[in-house]
Amino acid sequence: MIQVYNRTTKSYEEELIAGKKYIEWTYESPVGKTITELIAKKRLFSKLYGKYCDTKLSTSKISPFVKSFNIDMTMSKKKINEFNSFNDFFTRELNFDARPINADNNILISPGDGRITAYVDIDLDNIIQIKGLTYSLKELINDNTVANKYKNGVCVVLRLCPTDYHRFHFIDSGIPYESHYIKGHYYSVNPIALKSVPKLFCENKREWSLFKSDNFKDILHIEVGATCVGSIIQTYSPRVRVDKGDEKGYFKFGGSTTILFFEEGAIKIDPDIIEQSKLGFECKVIFGENIGTKIL
Repeated sequence: MIQVYNRTTKSYEEELIAGKKYIEWTYESPVGKTITELIAKKRLFSKLYGKYCDTKLSTSKISPFVKSFNIDMTMSKKKINEFNSFNDFFTRELNFDARPINADNNILISPGDGRITAYVDIDLDNIIQIKGLTYSLKELINDNTVANKYKNGVCVVLRLCPTDYHRFHFIDSGIPYESHYIKGHYYSVNPIALKSVPKLFCENKREWSLFKSDNFKDILHIEVGATCVGSIIQTYSPRVRVDKGDEKGYFKFGGSTTILFFEEGAIKIDPDIIEQSKLGFECKVIFGENIGTKIL
């Protein structure tokens, strides 16, 4: 059972996991682990399933998915019968007023919907993946010069479940730079998998880019792919100014992760998120929700 912290009710909730039995079997049983290494983590497996989710045939999955996970479709721009494929539904856009954004330049917002953890005063060679397992930022992006900018900084990890809104956004106005692509595997990013695969984020396909933020110094954006994620789609234009809340991109089908690194002295994360992260719990958040403040 995976529990996440509800910041509104100040209580823990059990997470509804799409494909829970499959994930547990593939990452916790000896046979399942073998299948994962031989098939499930491979690009071809995710690519083929992603192609199926792009077909009209896959629309039959939409209604049962919405019903099983209580997805609020009143926030979607399209009605449930207007989607052309499961991926069309999965990457759905929301109505303009579905995710209010705090325009205050001193407020840090979540870049998307999901479950968030945050770590401060980070050691670049021992960033927490999950309790007991760490990874290196230098290994994650393969660029020592950029990685060194974030020594003693802040790391914010946003894990998106298949049931979440799957577009991610800029958390400030500024200028985004080009994406760098790193090939890798397609392990699940569910906590069940994070406990089983050392340096999982460094193993998976990922993209990273620098963002010259107006209010929070230089931010490092990283998007990590996962099992059955057909693609990481970047919708922004490099070196073209963006506003706070503008879309950066989206993930096609599958659970996925967005990681942000902030320089030392740039931001202060909200105390409840830090406290829960230390306890080993993620906090449930939505795009535009306040998660921190600028250090003045």
